[in-house]
Amino acid sequence: MGRNKKGNPFAARKRQKRENGPERPDRRALPYEEIKRDNAFFIKYYNLQKICATEEEWAQFLESIRDNLPTTFRVTGFREEAKALLAIIETTLFTEYVRAVAELHQKQPEEVERPLCLPWYPNGLAYQLHLTRKDIRRSEPLYRLHNFLIVETTAGGISRQEAVSMIPPIVLDVKPTDKVLDMCAAPGSKTAQLIEALHAAPEEHKIPPGFVLANDVDNNRCYMLVHQAKRLNSPCLLVTNHDSSAFPNLLVTKPDNSKAILKFDKILCDVPCSGDGTLRKNPDIWLKWNLAQAYNLHGIQYRIVRRGAEMLEVGGRLVYSTCSLNPIENEAVLQRILKDADGALELVDAGHLVPGLKYKPGMTYWKLATKEVDQIFDSFDEVPESLHTIIRPGMFPLPADEMAKIGLEKCIRVLPHLQDSGGFFVAVLEKRRQLSFEKNDVVELVEQNEKAKQPVETEPKLDERGNPIEEKSVPWGPQRKRRRLHGYKEDPYVFFGENDPDYESIKEFYQLDGSLNQRCLLTRCVTDKKKNIYYCSDPIRDLVINNEHNIKIINTGVKTFVRCENRHTIHPYRLAQEGLQTSNAFMGDSRRIQIERDDLVLLLNCTDPTKPPSTLELKAETQQRCKELGVGSCILKYVDERFTLFVVGWRGTSSLRAYVHKDETIHILRLLGADLSKFETNKYEEARAAAAAAAEAAKEGDEGEAGPESESESAGDGVAAESTEVTPMES
Repeated sequence: MGRNKKGNPFAARKRQKRENGPERPDRRALPYEEIKRDNAFFIKYYNLQKICATEEEWAQFLESIRDNLPTTFRVTGFREEAKALLAIIETTLFTEYVRAVAELHQKQPEEVERPLCLPWYPNGLAYQLHLTRKDIRRSEPLYRLHNFLIVETTAGGISRQEAVSMIPPIVLDVKPTDKVLDMCAAPGSKTAQLIEALHAAPEEHKIPPGFVLANDVDNNRCYMLVHQAKRLNSPCLLVTNHDSSAFPNLLVTKPDNSKAILKFDKILCDVPCSGDGTLRKNPDIWLKWNLAQAYNLHGIQYRIVRRGAEMLEVGGRLVYSTCSLNPIENEAVLQRILKDADGALELVDAGHLVPGLKYKPGMTYWKLATKEVDQIFDSFDEVPESLHTIIRPGMFPLPADEMAKIGLEKCIRVLPHLQDSGGFFVAVLEKRRQLSFEKNDVVELVEQNEKAKQPVETEPKLDERGNPIEEKSVPWGPQRKRRRLHGYKEDPYVFFGENDPDYESIKEFYQLDGSLNQRCLLTRCVTDKKKNIYYCSDPIRDLVINNEHNIKIINTGVKTFVRCENRHTIHPYRLAQEGLQTSNAFMGDSRRIQIERDDLVLLLNCTDPTKPPSTLELKAETQQRCKELGVGSCILKYVDERFTLFVVGWRGTSSLRAYVHKDETIHILRLLGADLSKFETNKYEEARAAAAAAAEAAKEGDEGEAGPESESESAGDGVAAESTEVTPMES
């Protein structure tokens, strides 16, 4: 029987193109061409909008936006050692920076411009380097700076982030008690800032009463978000995967055990946008920028901010931000939601929270145009009928009297030339009363949740003869997109019960404080022999239990205990360094060792986990304390006049070792002022050594001593083995 040739229309179209069209050259075979930083439509459109006051300023804007973006980073502020790390950055690192830049540009050190402390970032914790990402990544004189940025970012000591991207979390003004929602959170740099603000008062709260719920519509990007936020090891974070514009109402348990709809104190709407404010960082946008992007995005941006406003607590604050300069994506969206809110939302001035930031006020008048910017429209009446589905009435500015009431000039417009940054738009809204279109039916939501918990039984589809029809998965189209957006089913969140035997043994061994809620401990699988045990805060646990059937939860909890059994251990669980920031506050003294600087440096310098330092190599006081401890996990405490460090250790039968990841090892050694030369890697020297070894192997092969291919490969393997460092890992 002949095969049905209906086929895939997408594949047929591609085949036809191949057959009819001329063959395009293979781009990979061509030399890389620098992107031409020009787009006639972009320049014409923004000149039309008069985003700059004078022709001179317009020229400065164009010159700046065509230039590469400088690198910026910020120090993680809530950590106790932040001031010590900042001091190292401002002295040791910047001295090396000046030397390296002088060598790179062949200048005298005194001619090199020092890094700029961003004046508007709180406590002077953010710096801008006069180097691009490409400079740092591809210049040998800067390899130590590159190593520093990579190691400290992984260890959570700093975060590399574009300067203007730091503004929205600052003006959101998060407190440790706030319930915070980040609606479009990936890739997570702003979420990390929100977490830092939540943990800003550790002396007041062992664990912050508030939390951050970070959401993104794209399943793959959710895992990028988890990776970014996990560096901060917060038990107050919940990551979800849902469409922000249709984010469901969530249930919480009130003190009297009744259910209520969750309302957030602070909401960040950093919505998807055309991204033309990032042209300095992403020059490929020059090639594809057009007005159709803004028209297409306006609707989804409005729906996201509208849904955010519905979920905001009365008296709460919502920040709307984009990395776009386009008023269609910015002021037009805001005027629409403010008009619909009818006084329930108010635009407020937040300039006092970023003192020293140079910015323009929001626009109160703008024009619309066709995709090619060859027709300009001042009102919807001028728009031809063929464009009515693209250009909508709400995109045009309101009449002057209505515009004056909503105060769009309170928005923050950052342009690249004002302080050598990217472009950005930020607006702060506060909720004065409930919205007329808000839905707060608790009874209906409880019923939906109960229904969602019930297993769904679907009857199989039958053909004409009554036989079940086998459903075929289609490898293109909507099904494929749905899988990409929503991913696959996550592992369950299994919380400890009241009398969990594992918890009782952990509590006894580590002398846990009674204030630790054992019901906040969880695992990710249903088994009697738990492997990894995580901890989350009480509000997060309540959110998971009440809503896990209503929304897809990607990640929560910080790893606190890990099963680690051998014939010498007294207790089957060791501490995890990731969770020590949280669990340390609940630990007793039975598994603690106060340690001196020299001893800690010795332990951290041990890079071979099979040969840990003998306790006989340690100071007498440390040796004595080790004798009092049985084999197993312990906490190493180091007290400095500037900070106190807590590190997970392992007491062996005759040894003591630090149980931390390589990057955190380097971070701690840097704080202690120890020698880091054994950890410094120069990738350029390694590449030269590998090339020399390969050339030597090829030469020997030509002389007939060995096959050139096998000899070259073995030489390459040898170099890789020499440059690989063995370090103690967490798991």
